Amino acid sequence: MADAARELALSFIKGVLAQRIMMSDLVAATQAPPEVMARAQRLANATLRNLGPADAALKPYIKKAPPAPVRDVLRLATVELLALREAAHGVVSEAVSLTRQVSPRATGMANAVLRRVAEEGQAAFDAAPPTRMANWLRGRLGAAYGNAIVAQIEAAHGVGAPLDLSAKGDPAALAEAVGGTLLPGGSVRISGPAQVSALPGFEDGAFWVQDAAAAIPAKLLAPQPDERVLDVCAAPGGKTMQLAAAGADVTALDLSERRLKRVEENLARTGLTAKLVAADALKWAPEEAFDAILLDAPCSATGTIRRHPDLPHVKDGKGLKELFALQAQMLERAMGWLKPGGRLVYCVCSLLPEEGEKQVEGHEIVRPEADWIEESWRAGGGLRLRPDFWPDRGGMDGFYIAVLRKP
Repeated sequence: MADAARELALSFIKGVLAQRIMMSDLVAATQAPPEVMARAQRLANATLRNLGPADAALKPYIKKAPPAPVRDVLRLATVELLALREAAHGVVSEAVSLTRQVSPRATGMANAVLRRVAEEGQAAFDAAPPTRMANWLRGRLGAAYGNAIVAQIEAAHGVGAPLDLSAKGDPAALAEAVGGTLLPGGSVRISGPAQVSALPGFEDGAFWVQDAAAAIPAKLLAPQPDERVLDVCAAPGGKTMQLAAAGADVTALDLSERRLKRVEENLARTGLTAKLVAADALKWAPEEAFDAILLDAPCSATGTIRRHPDLPHVKDGKGLKELFALQAQMLERAMGWLKPGGRLVYCVCSLLPEEGEKQVEGHEIVRPEADWIEESWRAGGGLRLRPDFWPDRGGMDGFYIAVLRKP
């Protein structure tokens, strides 16, 4: 009988590639012990990141393309063998069991192919280019940055993402406590596998998980104690907690009551406070103006593929124009909620200029004054962060961030 985590990983891979369902939705609809779920997600994500290299390693040993369910078993096993470097005997045996479930006639082929892959496939796997992004996205990014940079982004996607933490208090003390590395800007990075809930300080609310790039917008907003600050599209709450930890009087606005529950739970664990409002930002209006606003607008999330390799397989680029229009509406509305002279940080975890640079055209952009922001990152007065930045540190999510001022 096949291993439960591998079975679940295979179902996730099928759900993403064949049914075009996001991994988060598949996980939410699945009941499994935490350790099984965690391993299944790790295996599925590793496979989705390495589809290109896995296919390159398999190609010499497959004369005829197998049915999709068998192909997915072979890909999963190949990634276990050549990327995760797991023991060949166990991987091949489990893969044969999985193949027996989806196509009993293919078990002999699977056994023979994977034994050859284990013995001879490493060189082809290592030499293969990273998994290509979907054409709808690759074409847009090629036009924006050039094919050389697109290849660097794809390489960063293949590496995956380490675990980043934001500290409630002193980030240097947190880095020492958890054995992490203090990054420019104050995030703490942990390399290698880690169980978040077992890290020192978790129960005490000393930190929360937040990619280093995602932590920059709130830092550039620079909230001051007792300032009235609004966090638009606040869930799951990382930025809300940053603003509250700075001493600001924070209102967290989000369309989803369910997602605001997550914000509420995170605030409770960290001992921080904010006013939570479940409402549509295009219809809601505050009773009085704010000193500062952080707008993390709904976007394509194309900057997070290193963390969510399922995304380009599920999305197809449809609905982008409507998304661009929504961002423009939300930015215009949010600017109207500011006091004169107030500041707004507009950000998106997207690599598309239409969602970033082009949205802030015509606004007064304030040049961030932070010595940890490399000059080369500045683009048109805003910040264009890409997954291929910090390659020696483990990369970062793709973001666009601009600090705007209301006249």
